[in-house]
Order: sequence, then structure tokens, then C-alpha cells
Amino acid sequence: MVGKSQIKFIKSLQQKKYRNQKGMFAVEGIKTVQELLDSNFEAYRIYCCDARLLNADDDVIELIPETDLKKISSLKNPNKALGVFKVPSPQIVGSDDWVLALDNVRDPGNLGTIIRLCDWFGIPHLVCSENTVDCFNPKVLQATMGSITRVNIIYTDLGRFLKTSELPVLGTFMDGESVYSSEFTEKGILVLGNEANGISSEIETLVNSRISIPQFGSPTTESLNVAMATAIFLNEIRRP
Repeated sequence: MVGKSQIKFIKSLQQKKYRNQKGMFAVEGIKTVQELLDSNFEAYRIYCCDARLLNADDDVIELIPETDLKKISSLKNPNKALGVFKVPSPQIVGSDDWVLALDNVRDPGNLGTIIRLCDWFGIPHLVCSENTVDCFNPKVLQATMGSITRVNIIYTDLGRFLKTSELPVLGTFMDGESVYSSEFTEKGILVLGNEANGISSEIETLVNSRISIPQFGSPTTESLNVAMATAIFLNEIRRP
């Protein structure tokens, strides 16, 4: 049985300030919990309805009934397991490949999808501005489907990061050079901006090249979803 103090602790991890205070986060679902168990992430506690569903050390698993899982879950229909993990220390951002940078991306679903795209296209580092949504937000974690274990994500002063990097900085804009005619180097930084406002004026001044996705359809469509745009840009960057 999960005690009241445990319920309060686990539910508190749905909020960023408590994740920061405790250095932990909660993730749900058999697949995602197992992905984290198989990675370098350190498990604090795994709450599960059936231990046979997971490959984990017995000392971190606590078997609980589904009624208790519902009490600690943030989902309407809990998926058999909830894991509490320690927030890992970010790695140093390398300069031998492409880096994706996000300037104030606010939607959890977008960030989760972008993390999956980094994993799919082999982008090792994702640099987020300090006002970008937290990657350990429960909705972000659900959307990553485990890809968060294979992408190094750091939160920092994005302007300072770009100023000190030796890599070329490409920014995504509505009026940039077509991504289909751009010639990409072997490494660089690709910056994508906020869903509503795009790249901020501060970051815009640090961009070396402006690129865009040309519009072929109705001009009444204002812009693409930032995650969808990310897929197109990364596809072109990785094109042989």
C-alpha cells in the first residue's frame, strides 16, 4: 500500500519547482519505464502492479494494486507502472555534429516530439533556453516514448551559448533561404523558436544564416507546427 506521504511526494513531481527541489521526476507506462531502467538513468523507486512486466532489480520495485496506482498517477488510465528517477547531470555539448537549439518552445507535446526527432535523426545534443518547457514535465516524457534516454538535453542561457560556440548558427524563419536549396555543413547549430512568436530578437542577432520551409499551398495557413518543421529541417540536414 502506498502511504499518504509517498502519494504527496510522487504527485508533487508533476510540478517543475518540486522536481527541481528534489532532483527527481516521475514517468509512467511500461515501455517508457523500462527504457529508463535500461539506460544510465538512476531509478529511485518503481511502483508496479505486476513485477513480471518489467526487467528491474527487486530492491527498487514496489508492488502495488491498481487502486493505488491510480492515486499516484497523472493519467486517467494508468499503464501498470510508474517510475521515480533521479534527474541526470547533463553532459558537455560537443562540437563534432549538429546541435538543435530551442528558443522558448512552450508546448510539452512539441518538445516531446522534438526529442524523439533528435533520437531518430541522430542529433546528440538538444540545447534549450531557460524558458523552454521542462523536459521532465509528465506530458513531455509521455511524448518522448523513451527517446529522452538517448538525447543529451541541457537548459542554459541560449544567447550566451550561441555567442561562445564556434559552430555556425542557422535560424528558422518565414523569410529565409529555402531549406531545399540550402547547402548544409557537417556540423552546426539549428535554432527553432517559440510556437507563436518564432525566434526572439535577441537570438536573431546571433544567427549566421536564415532558412525556411517554402509554402506551396494556401497562403491562409500562417505557419507549420514547430515539431513538424523540425522534422523537415532535420531530414534535409541529414540528407546524404
